[in-house]
Amino acid sequence: MSDGGTTKFNTGILPSQTLRALVAEGAITASEPILDDQVQPASVDLRLGPVAYRVRASFLPGRHATVKERLDAVEMHAIDLSKGAVFERHCVYIVPLLESVRLTPGLSALANPKSSTGRLDVFARLITDHGTEFDRVEAGYAGPLYAEISPRAFSVRVHTGTRLLQLRLRRGEPSHDDTSLRALHQAVGLNDTAPDQANIKGGIAFTVDIRGDENGLVGYRARRHAGLIDLDRIDYYDPLDFWEPIHRRGRSGIILDPNDFYILASKESVVVPADHAAEMLAYDSLVGEFRVHYAGFFDPGFGLGETGGAGSRAVLEVRAHEVPFLIEDGQVVGRLVYERLTERPDKLYGQGIGSNYQSQGLRLGKQFRRI
Repeated sequence: MSDGGTTKFNTGILPSQTLRALVAEGAITASEPILDDQVQPASVDLRLGPVAYRVRASFLPGRHATVKERLDAVEMHAIDLSKGAVFERHCVYIVPLLESVRLTPGLSALANPKSSTGRLDVFARLITDHGTEFDRVEAGYAGPLYAEISPRAFSVRVHTGTRLLQLRLRRGEPSHDDTSLRALHQAVGLNDTAPDQANIKGGIAFTVDIRGDENGLVGYRARRHAGLIDLDRIDYYDPLDFWEPIHRRGRSGIILDPNDFYILASKESVVVPADHAAEMLAYDSLVGEFRVHYAGFFDPGFGLGETGGAGSRAVLEVRAHEVPFLIEDGQVVGRLVYERLTERPDKLYGQGIGSNYQSQGLRLGKQFRRI
């Protein structure tokens, strides 16, 4: 249960003040100074380095190889990012990051795309030397970090320092169970589902809103042949140049077309207590032939009233797979898993630190003007 942040634990996700201490100690380093605003409530933003490699295929290096050794087999050409460069949709790029880590044996790390990355349908994953899984940094790893990037819906312009991924550090292996999640929901209210009606099974379920707002707007579908998006341009692009609005049309559901990309919203509001972080499970084959949410991490304080987040909903990044799929209002589309921090962070997600998506409803990425 949430205890207001007065207790410290030996295991869990590390908070902002501990992350800053790790930077000072050299456990997290970079070839350029790490900036204050890279340290979020429970994660560190990672930045692209000065060069990218266009590759023929995605890969994992495996136990017996470094990323560079694998690159030698699949690299097509190098790209200078120092003055900006375009990553073409449906192409795959490997980028050495400015940051590297030197973890102790009890310290591991996990990565997720940042929210704006996912909302643009940019598939971004972390790779390490000798890695056998994406987005996982094994306990005790010491070495460079790399991003694999593949824009899907839009071509994007990036440069040295662009932030597409965020890294969480975890001490130990905290256990997760439905009993403690029910207790947390009873104490805090993780969403606006009554505790006795909450669907909790390997996480708390969330459902999709297909009723929409007062104008019947339920979501957006990415246009297939839209223009280039510069990731550094904020509140700049006309959404209608890149997105087709989807409105309710007198029925309870919409049909997802295979390989199209959609932005939808959850029916429920979401709350992440100050001493917890949450992750949205990316895909569950039991709920349908689609993937929900590429950027599945919620910082401590998301949706909290004290940080201006009351009523915040989860934005769902949805891509159907091989067949058209009818998705209906109120359908369960995924689950949120909550994990305790080792202690309450000294900064929380919200208006006080310039967070872009606090108190959001249906919301496109920060590059687009509000409709």
